[in-house]
Amino acid sequence: MKKTWIILLLCITFIPLYAVEHNATTENNRSEENNKTKEAIKKAMELEKKYAKERRFYQGAEYDLKSKEFDPETLKKVPAIEPDYDFDMDTGVYDD
Repeated sequence: MKKTWIILLLCITFIPLYAVEHNATTENNRSEENNKTKEAIKKAMELEKKYAKERRFYQGAEYDLKSKEFDPETLKKVPAIEPDYDFDMDTGVYDD
């Protein structure tokens, strides 16, 4: 009878302690998962901002590209550069 009371007392003492410890461990795991989830959401939001900015750039809605256009008639005024055909590979650079 005495052994039964001791075992019962030990069970009453250690089972709640185990439950508290297990619950704390579970809460820590949940908080770590929540932190990881928050970090992943933050990274995804930053990437989405980056993609939105790039999308605006590629669509060109925010940029006035008319000011950078040129008149094709001005190309006719640029003189043509004649190639220099007197390059000789037999002498000079490749000689040892």
